[in-house]
Amino acid sequence: MKDKNKKQLNKDLGEKNADQNNKEGELDSTKESLPESENNNTEEKENKLENQNSKSQDEAESKDIVVINKNVSEDAKWYVVHTYSGHENKVALSLKERVEATGHSDKVFKIFLPHQQKIVVSEGKKRSVNEKLFPGYIVVLMEMNDDSWYVVRSTPGVTGFVGMGSTPTPLPETEVQTLIQFAKMEAPRFEAKFRVGDSVKVNDGPFKDFLGKVDEVNEEQGKVKVLVSVFGRETPLELSFTQVSQL
Repeated sequence: MKDKNKKQLNKDLGEKNADQNNKEGELDSTKESLPESENNNTEEKENKLENQNSKSQDEAESKDIVVINKNVSEDAKWYVVHTYSGHENKVALSLKERVEATGHSDKVFKIFLPHQQKIVVSEGKKRSVNEKLFPGYIVVLMEMNDDSWYVVRSTPGVTGFVGMGSTPTPLPETEVQTLIQFAKMEAPRFEAKFRVGDSVKVNDGPFKDFLGKVDEVNEEQGKVKVLVSVFGRETPLELSFTQVSQL
């Protein structure tokens, strides 16, 4: 009796496994029978989504972007807007408030103000400043039509769009992303107060109070090569910006 039950159980298990294998085989054949174009479309959508997420992450990490609406239209493009020089931040905030107040946040999405960190050396002291890359300009991500054009153009401090004639010209997306990445660079650049041929005085180090002339300027490292007279011969010294001062 036990042997009979055991045989019946084995038979049932065998039939169950066979049914499962048949279903898996049907599923595999269904996948294989999918049109190649449908598979390609799926891959393209996934790649596009990954690129959009990457862009959104890059832009979110940039402190130079004022976000009005994160849900950006597919028809939105970046446009360069001319402003009064020195009023870029004020114009950006006014534009954001104006867009939200007039209900145009479905047309105007982001404002980009490119900046760069620089170290300014003055009177032997270093200080970090946030310098505008393009004074007098902001970059706006928007879907262009008559209403959105008017909202931006009539914002106090805006003097017009950049483009051919009266038609605003959008910037290429790659160009904007390059600017965003550049603005995110953490290593600050030195602002050179010196030029080749300038007469300077060494104010620190073993050659303190020596006079010389600037032979080379390295903005990235914040250094200058100065030629000083030692024993009647010109001797090159590599000094930081803080070690010399202009005469």
